[in-house]
Amino acid sequence: MPANGQVRIRFFSDTHLGFDYPIKPRIDRRRRGKDFFDNFYRILNGSADSNIDLLVHGGDLFFRNRVHPKIIDLVYGALFEFADRGVPIVIVPGNHERSKLPESLYLSHPNIHVFARPMTFPFRIRDTQVAVSGFPFERDNIKGRFRNRLDQTGWQEAGGDIRLLCLHQAVEGARVGPVNYTFRSGLDVIRFQDLPDGFQAILAGHVHRQQVLTDRRRSSRAARRVIYAGSTERTSFAEKDEDKGFFDITFNPNGADQWEIGSFGFKRLPVRPMADIIIDRNLDSRELESFLSARISQLDQDSIVRIKGNGKPVDTDIKQKLTVEFLKRMFPATMNVELSSDVRPARRRPAGG
Repeated sequence: MPANGQVRIRFFSDTHLGFDYPIKPRIDRRRRGKDFFDNFYRILNGSADSNIDLLVHGGDLFFRNRVHPKIIDLVYGALFEFADRGVPIVIVPGNHERSKLPESLYLSHPNIHVFARPMTFPFRIRDTQVAVSGFPFERDNIKGRFRNRLDQTGWQEAGGDIRLLCLHQAVEGARVGPVNYTFRSGLDVIRFQDLPDGFQAILAGHVHRQQVLTDRRRSSRAARRVIYAGSTERTSFAEKDEDKGFFDITFNPNGADQWEIGSFGFKRLPVRPMADIIIDRNLDSRELESFLSARISQLDQDSIVRIKGNGKPVDTDIKQKLTVEFLKRMFPATMNVELSSDVRPARRRPAGG
């Protein structure tokens, strides 16, 4: 008989730690890597202070599979410290880690659980049995292999008052990007019809936009809800207008020896504004400085800025002026600046090359 009360789970994903975080930078400029770590710490610290019973990470903890040992220690050290407070953590290895997290003694903490293979982790939260099933990111033909991978987790035999499925995959209906590209079919997409009944929620990473997918064709409430937390930071300009954050999910007993989602709310994290400065093809290179100065004065001083063309060829003289030294002189040190491919200066070939 489930206990009265609630079970609270915090779900976040796609932290991409280590992005733009050089260990020995060759150029003195603001880096975005600290932004990613700051939101990571906000989630951990907030979870410790919010009576969270279980923390779930949906994959792409790191920004790639090979990261510097210092970054590994920063990430795992924070997870270890959090786990030492008594709250279990579940992590799904994502595609950026190539389905396997870097090894470390930190991961041996009894409250840190990583899906190294398809499996189910059982947790006793007060008087409630919670079973969390999942498997690492599957690169080749997840559409055809999904049922097999799911069976390998042993989720049906594991039971549990609350059963969760954790994935780092694209699910049919998920949307991404400024033009709302929708995953509908393909070998890398899990079909909604293949998601089984029996899970109170399916927690998914990999897609960077926060969203909740439902399939109204299904009669079971449990199988219709796929929750994407999205990334915790804007990783590219394709996400420049997206909110970033995490989900808090509360499970309640429904009075019939069963548990269901009582509430789930998206909690926003602070992110820096992103802005485009568009170079018109008719702009004279002699006017570039005054043009940029006027645009910069209109921006938040904490902005991440992209300089790009308007779809037509940009004057070569303008491209040649957009050097690192020029940009450092024009933009305040509080901003990050990047060039779109259509405005980058052409690389000069060595003599005789």
